[in-house]
Formats: sequence, structure tokens, C-alpha cells
Amino acid sequence: MDTRPKVSSLLNRMANYTNLTQGAKEHEEAENITEGKKKPTKTMLTAISMSAIATNGVVPAGGSYFMISRALGPEFGGAVGLCFYLGTTFAAAMYILGAIEIFLVYIVPRAAIFRSDDALKEAAAMLNNMRVYGTAFLVLMVLVVFIGVRYVNKFASLFLACVIVSILAIYAGAIKSSFAPPHFPVCMLGNRTLSSRHIDVCSKTKEINNVTVPSKLWRFFCNSSQFFNATCDEYFVHNNVTSIQGIPGLASGIITENLWSNYLPKGEIIEKPSAKSSDVLGSLNHEYVLVDITTSFTLLVGIFFPSVTGIMAGSNRSGDLKDAQKSIPIGTILAILTTSFVYLSNVVLFGACIEGVVLRDKFGDAVKGNLVVGTLSWPSPWVIVIGSFFSTCGAGLQSLTGAPRLLQAIAKDNIIPFLRVFGHSKANGEPTWALLLTAAIAELGILIASLDLVAPILSMFFLMCYLFVNLACALQTLLRTPNWRPRFRYYHWALSFMGMSICLALMFISSWYYAIVAMVIAGMIYKYIEYQGAEKEWGDGIRGLSLSAARFALLRLEEGPPHTKNWRPQLLVLLKLDEDLHVKHPRLLTFASQLKAGKGLTIVGSVIVGNFLENYGEALAAEQTIKHLMEAEKVKGFCQLVVAAKLREGISHLIQSCGLGGMKHNTVVMGWPNGWRQSEDARAWKTFIGTVRVTTAAHLALLVAKNISFFPSNVEQFSEGNIDVWWIVHDGGMLMLLPFLLKQHKVWRKCSIRIFTVAQLEDNSIQMKKDLATFLYHLRIEAEVEVVEMHDSDISAYTYERTLMMEQRSQMLRHMRLSKTERDREAQLVKDRNSMLRLTSIGSDEDEETETYQEKVHMTWTKDKYMASRGQKAKSMEGFQDLLNMRPDQSNVRRMHTAVKLNEVIVNKSHEAKLVLLNMPGPPRNPEGDENYMEFLEVLTEGLERVLLVRGGGSEVITIYS
Repeated sequence: MDTRPKVSSLLNRMANYTNLTQGAKEHEEAENITEGKKKPTKTMLTAISMSAIATNGVVPAGGSYFMISRALGPEFGGAVGLCFYLGTTFAAAMYILGAIEIFLVYIVPRAAIFRSDDALKEAAAMLNNMRVYGTAFLVLMVLVVFIGVRYVNKFASLFLACVIVSILAIYAGAIKSSFAPPHFPVCMLGNRTLSSRHIDVCSKTKEINNVTVPSKLWRFFCNSSQFFNATCDEYFVHNNVTSIQGIPGLASGIITENLWSNYLPKGEIIEKPSAKSSDVLGSLNHEYVLVDITTSFTLLVGIFFPSVTGIMAGSNRSGDLKDAQKSIPIGTILAILTTSFVYLSNVVLFGACIEGVVLRDKFGDAVKGNLVVGTLSWPSPWVIVIGSFFSTCGAGLQSLTGAPRLLQAIAKDNIIPFLRVFGHSKANGEPTWALLLTAAIAELGILIASLDLVAPILSMFFLMCYLFVNLACALQTLLRTPNWRPRFRYYHWALSFMGMSICLALMFISSWYYAIVAMVIAGMIYKYIEYQGAEKEWGDGIRGLSLSAARFALLRLEEGPPHTKNWRPQLLVLLKLDEDLHVKHPRLLTFASQLKAGKGLTIVGSVIVGNFLENYGEALAAEQTIKHLMEAEKVKGFCQLVVAAKLREGISHLIQSCGLGGMKHNTVVMGWPNGWRQSEDARAWKTFIGTVRVTTAAHLALLVAKNISFFPSNVEQFSEGNIDVWWIVHDGGMLMLLPFLLKQHKVWRKCSIRIFTVAQLEDNSIQMKKDLATFLYHLRIEAEVEVVEMHDSDISAYTYERTLMMEQRSQMLRHMRLSKTERDREAQLVKDRNSMLRLTSIGSDEDEETETYQEKVHMTWTKDKYMASRGQKAKSMEGFQDLLNMRPDQSNVRRMHTAVKLNEVIVNKSHEAKLVLLNMPGPPRNPEGDENYMEFLEVLTEGLERVLLVRGGGSEVITIYS
């Protein structure tokens, strides 16, 4: 029965979709949220990118985190989302500290609990007051948020009204100053600004009962309170004390002085450039108004930037919006336009109405601590004071509302396991546990108590979030994924890229060390999610980018075969499954992981015998079993299962079709068919030989692991021992390369490599050993070399292949003795010969090709030697063909003579080796000799604990050149 939903019911569910938390009835009142109307971004680039992402589908709770994670994946989304959460939480602390500073400095100064008459300790006392009152304010705001978002929205309306009234008061005051500027005197000594906190009059002297007496200012600059016999500061003597208007008004033309920047170092006296001053230095007196911190553009950006971080305020509460796709773009862009106008116009008005020395006076020392903007506003400074206080309180409430919802969205996605508890909420949808954690982190920011220290931290987190929002939009646009269909049309990848670049630049401009710390934190979260978090498939852009990059790389790989220097074994591991679909020899995967060490391509293949339509479920189950085993053995690769009517056909299909383009296997790994002698069914070992034939026909390398159950696991580590290589026939360098690769793994790292080569009686064994040592030196492989002498008849089974390859091996070893000039001259010739190498099996179907190759191999021989070798080849072929075809007139001793003799030598030399690598001869052309071939390999490897039979693929895999 078809259980798919009807079209009518599907459309009904989609049309009535809501992203509101179930049970959150009060969220219905969230239509009038004013989330983005107080704080604009410095540029609209990020807003444009966010609008495009927000209109590309439904945006549930999580806002910026949801947008980034679905566009860039859970790792980026989680890392940036958590950093943005921390930034929003610290922003709440900053807003609360700002509210407390306004409360204690301008509203109720007497409410301070900690006081100090010492000017040096006064700042510390103020910080303690901010910690106490900040904690109290935080608890009060958390309670409001805990009750519900409905009450936060009601407070937001009140706070917004206060902010609007304050802004209008500033405009009204600026206009009024053009014809009636407020009385706001600033005392100057020459062109230097004086602090008015400890002086009674702005004059050197004053009249008391018609008597001129020194003022307090005189006493600060002179060593005596009397006019006579007083020694005064030189600058004080030569300059007059004057009083200037701190707010000269809009019509004063003061904007010409304030138009250009003039950054000062810490401790510098604040001066008015246009005022008259004698050219004397004088001493640095504490009654001057000094620069409290070294100013620069980067510092000011870092301090000012938190005031424009409200771009994400609306997106953070996307779960509370009925139509986030509509509300986020419109609300954000209109808020940016409005507040950008307010910010820029206020900057211009302040520069046009207020003296530069007053603008530089951070603590208001020159104006007795009065609020400059409040003095400029009309009708009363209290409008600004109250408006600023409620503005910071409202911003703090918004941050404490948005941050827990952001954390809850991250926790509900379950990408960070230890955050799972913070995904729970009350019946009305309020994230209780997330709110408590947010309050605890905000309290840390309040305990810091310094706005200048908190501001750069949250600036980094906000900028990082904006950077990735821009990156997500640019990536989706460039990839042109079919699902990228935003309703917001006014975006372009170039704008997003520009916004991303500006964000990155501002991070390092503001504070390079804070930027590095923020990136390290994000990187640690990213790696944690990557290794410990739950795997999610969200169709993100990073996956799309990976597909595009993979396609590009595969097309590049198709351009030609890999160079010898880039060759590494790309494995196809053939596994056998039992009746319960369990892997029979899991150590084969273990060995593959040790050989690869996480590099290159690994394909794990297996065959299920049967019909695909009937066995599809079994194939899926077996695939999952193999994938779990691959994960346990730390094998990074792919799994490929084939359902075929016959096992041999399935294996042949795997060998032929696995891989894609240039990413195909070049080496087949399989296990030896243990117990083939006792098996009544010959199909097992016949399948093995058939696989060897298919591998040889495909010109692939073959690795056969015998006694695979004795191979070490990944937790075992050999503290000593040898890896023995028996180099009888040159196979393109496979026997040299494999032990080197194995030693890269911790299991085999402490083993030593020993290379044994077989010499005939007519060979010069001493020179052969020297040549082989030189060859290994040029290959940069450390190994012990030993030459074993054997009679030609003892290795007759290898004679055919040895005839083909011996001259090549001899040429290679002699090549090491040539001069550099000669070696360079012959390099290309050797390469051409090697490229035609084929390890042809005894009596195989490749006789014609072998003939052609042999003629090329013996190009440098004399005619007599060439004819002798041809005769030797014919003799060897006849003898070994008789051996494998089991002619009735041949005894078992003669048939196994080669295997027994070689086995005696190998066991004698390598019986204690941790692993023995041997050349694997090819199977006979005539299938009637298959059983003899199996018997030959069995006898050859008898008495050895771990054996790896190696057959090269016909190409060079190792080179002496860099």
C-alpha cells in the first residue's frame, strides 16, 4: 500500500508551517518586535548577504547560527554560532556596565558604595561599584527574560520611545546652538586644556575684598602661595589663562578644526591648535587634561564597533517571528538605514558644534564632569541621561533574550554533545537552562568591569560571525546550487566577498591578538565538532564545494597517468563475508590501514552471491557492517558491494569498475584461501586463481596476505624485529616500496628492513651486494643487504620471469656505478625500457607481447648472448610447463624441487622475521595446472608466520630521482 502523503495534505502542512516553539502562545505577540532598530552595521554588505540567506527558505530558531550551519555545515555553524553566542552574551555585560556607569556618574552619584579620596584609588573604587550594581542589574534583567519574551517586548517599546526622544533632543539642541549656544566654559592655559575639577576660577589670581590674591591654579604651578619670592612653571609664566566656549555652536565654524584626525599618545596634553601659546615647554603638571590612552584608528574602531552590532538582533530571535523571511531583511535594512543616518549626522553635528578639546576629554575633566551631549541637547540634559540609560538597559535585555535562544538552537541540533542539556525549555518555549548559562557568562564580563577590555572581545566574535555570513552567501552564489533561490534579489557574490574581506581586515585592525585568540577558539570548537559531534547532512555549501573540487581534481587526473614519484598503492581490498554477513578476515582491513596510514585511496569491496532484487537489503546491511569495521580500524576510504550470480563475476566487476576517473585502484589486496587442500569444493581456490588472472590482465599490482589472522592489530607495536624482502624478480620496485610504507605506521616503525636477493653461481655476489646497497642509497631507503647464492636448477620455476627481468635488474644495479653524465644520458633509455615491463605469467597468453619486450630488453647484449638467452627461455618454458601441468612421467620431488629449495633458504634466513615479502609468480596458462600452482605457492611459503606475496602491475613505482 502506498503510504506517501496526498498532495493536498502536503500542501496544507507546508502552508501552515510555523517555526514557533510548540506551546509558546505568547510568541504570537511578537509581531511588533523592535529588534533591529537601535544599532546599525557600519556597512550594509553583511545585511545584504544575510537577507539573501534569510529569504532562501524557512528560518526557524537560531538565526545566524541556523543560516551559517545550513550553508557551511555543522562544523562552521557550530564554531561561529558558539563564538557569536559568546559575543552576544558579553555584549549584554557591556550594555549593563554602560547602564551602571550612567547611573553612578550622572543620575545618582551618591549611590556609590565604594569611595576613595585618593585620586589613584578612585578608579578602582568605581570598578567595584560597577561590579556590585552590575550583578544586581543582571539578576533583575534575567528575571524579566525568564518571565517571558512578551514582557521584554513591552519594555522594548518604552525603551525605543526614550531613545527617539533623546535623538530628537540632540537635533533640537544643535539647531538651537546656532543662535543661542549653551554656556559651557573650558579653562585654557595658552593652548593647553586645564582640568576644572580642583580649581575655583579660570584665572591666575582672584579678587577677595578688593585684594588680589593667588588662585588655586597659581598654587598648582608655583611653589609658593605668595606673589613675591615664588618660582613658577615657565609655561605658566609665559602664557595667559583664558576661558573658551566648549560648545561654540553650529554657526561657529569649529568644524574646520575638527575635520581631520589627530591621534595622540597616552599622557600627551590635550591642546587647541588654533590658540596662542608661547614656545616654551614647561613641566608636565597633573592639572592639565591628558590623553588617557594611546589613540589610533584601530583602537577607535574596536571601541566603537560594538555600538553597531545590532544587525543580528532580529535574526537571533527568528524563532519568535511569524514570517522571518519577510521580517529579517526588511527590519534589518531599514534599521541600518535609519541608524546609519542618525550616527553619521550626530558625528557631523558634534564636530560642527563642540570644541575638539572637549571631544577629546573622555572623562569630562575640563567641564567638571558634565555630560557634553546632555549640555548640547534641548530642552534638558536629563533627556539624554535618561534616554542613554534606558537604551543600554534595552540593549542588554535584547542580548539576554537572543543569546539563550541561539544556544538552545545549537544544543537542539546535537552537534556538540555536552551542550545537549541546554536544548530543554519551559512549557512556553523559554530556554531556561540556556538563560542560566548566559547569565553566568555575562557575570564574568561584569566582573571584568572595564568597558574598554570587554568591547574588543565581543567585537572579534561579532566580526567573525559577519565574515561567515558573507562567506555563506558568496559560496552559495558561486556554486549555483539548485536550492539557492532567495527571494531577496539585490545581492551579488562580489559584495559578499567584499564584506568578508572588510570583516577580516577589521578583526586585525581592531586588535590582532584578540583576533588570533578568537580564531583559535573557533578552530578548537570546529575540530571538536568534527571529531566528537554528530554527523549531519544539511546539504551545506562546503559539501557542494567539495563536490566541485573533486570534479575538478578528477578531470585533472584524467589528463595522464601519475608520475613514478607520485605513485602510491591505491588499494582495492577484497573482503569475504560469512553467512551472517560478517567479515571473515578483519585483519585484512587492519593491514590495509597500516599500509596506507590514512593516505591515498582505499576501496573496500565485497560480493554477495544472489539476485540484486532479492538481496538488496542484505547488501545494505553488509555495507553498514563493513563501514563500521572500517571506522573501527581507522580505514579512510569507500565501501563498494556488488550482488552477482557468481562470486568470480562479482570480483571481476569490482576490479574493472571500482573508482572514478583518475581515482582508481592500482593494487588489489586479498587473503590467501586457507584450508584449500582440505576443502571438497574447489571453487574457493579456483576463484583465487581467477582473481589473480583478472588482476594481471588489468595490469594491477597484487598483494596476497597469507596467515592474515597472525598479522598484528593496530594496538600491537613491534619493539624490534625484521621485515624481510626476497627480491628474486624485479617487479617495478613494489618490494622496495611496501616495507618503507609499512614502517610509517607505529606498528612496524621499529622494525628493520632486510633485503635478500638471489644470485646464480656465475654472478659476482660481492659486486652484486655493493650495487644493491648503492641502489638502496639512491632510493633513500635504509636496509640491510644480503645476497644468497643458489644453483640455477633450484630456481627453475622463476627462470622464465627471471630471464625477462634479470638483465633489467642487472642494468639497474650497474647503472648506479655510472658517472653522473652517463647516468643522465641513459636515464631516458632505462625509463623507456621500464615502461614496457610486464610481469608475464609462465605459459600465459601474452607470449607475443613478451617476445617483443624481450627483444627490447636485450638491445645492449651481444648476438651470442642474445641467442643463448632465447635458448634458455625455451628450455625454461618447457621445463616449467611440465612442472605445472603435472606430466605423468615427472615425480613429485621434481615438481616441487624449486619450491622446496627456495623455502629452505627463506625459512633458514627469515624464520624469525615479523613479515616476509616474496615475489609471486603468475598462474599457468593452462587451467589444468592450477592445482599445481596452488601447491607450489603453499610449499614456497610453508613454515613462515606472516607472508605477503607481491606481484607488480607492470610499471615502475619507485625512482632514484627527486
